[in-house]
Amino acid sequence: MKIAVVGTGVSGSYLVNRLSESHEVVGFERRPKDKFFAVCAWGTSKYEMRKLTAGTGLDFDKYILWEGKTMHVEIGDEMLDIPLDGLVTFNKHQFEVDLMKGRDVRYGVRANKEELQKEGFDMIIDATGNHRELLPKIKNDAFIPCYETKMKYKGGPPIDDFYVKPFARDTGYLWYFPLEKGHGYVGAGDFDKKQVDYVDEYNTAHPGEVEKRIGRPIRFLSPGYCEPFYEGNVVGVGEAIGTVFPILGEGIIPSIQCCNILLETMPDFKKYRAKVLKHFAIFDECYKLVDLKIKGKFSLTRNAALMWKIYRYMKKREDRFGMAIRANDLRQIISV
Repeated sequence: MKIAVVGTGVSGSYLVNRLSESHEVVGFERRPKDKFFAVCAWGTSKYEMRKLTAGTGLDFDKYILWEGKTMHVEIGDEMLDIPLDGLVTFNKHQFEVDLMKGRDVRYGVRANKEELQKEGFDMIIDATGNHRELLPKIKNDAFIPCYETKMKYKGGPPIDDFYVKPFARDTGYLWYFPLEKGHGYVGAGDFDKKQVDYVDEYNTAHPGEVEKRIGRPIRFLSPGYCEPFYEGNVVGVGEAIGTVFPILGEGIIPSIQCCNILLETMPDFKKYRAKVLKHFAIFDECYKLVDLKIKGKFSLTRNAALMWKIYRYMKKREDRFGMAIRANDLRQIISV
């Protein structure tokens, strides 16, 4: 088949790599090559990424920048320390570039669905993330605005490992993710749109050199709320169809999982839709919990069954999350 992959973030670059093995594939990236950059804090689980990317020809471990031992979670006047096993930051930008090395990618091109169809592509994959440029717009779509700075600390980093500070009502959180050689990402996502203030406040208290500023929204909705997944010969993957874990705002692993479902089911889009909805059903439950929190309608007693369901899902997948999943930790964080 002749396949167009529009958007070359983690989903698009992964599919350009995998599909090029047996199909005629062209990737399309709206940013020029010299301005292409991988956004987000670059945090993921090395165990899950090793498995997911085994077929790409790349050694994931070569991209690891930092291996965490403890996640420091600030809750009021307390610091909750969560043991980590496998949570890392990695050079996501270089990883995406290397996935597409030697492949046919057109940079600086804003792909148009009609033009792609005229060019004779049998399948068009919308991997444009929150833009969702080639699929119908989602009814009642919702985003959490995020802002992040890449920092360089000459006198050493402000904290020795991963750090998170959840906001009241679960509207988002502030994060510090360590990179390498005194670098780190300081960012915040906040449904109440105070993310810039939170980051600036942290950077004032912990000064360093700002090397890059990044602002972008993250889709808040889970897959069950992001249909349609396909229209005609256009099919969506990754964040374009809501594969961001609502509690953590983490989309790298879920997006690659989504891509693998497409690889297993293509060109049967109906089968793809069914498998995506089944695989990401827990995301819908997580979305309900976060939505209740934001609206001030969450109750530990009334919503105990929902909490327990999410806890069991995460507990069974500690390697996938790269951390110890403990019921009391989750309860304390959700209770903020």
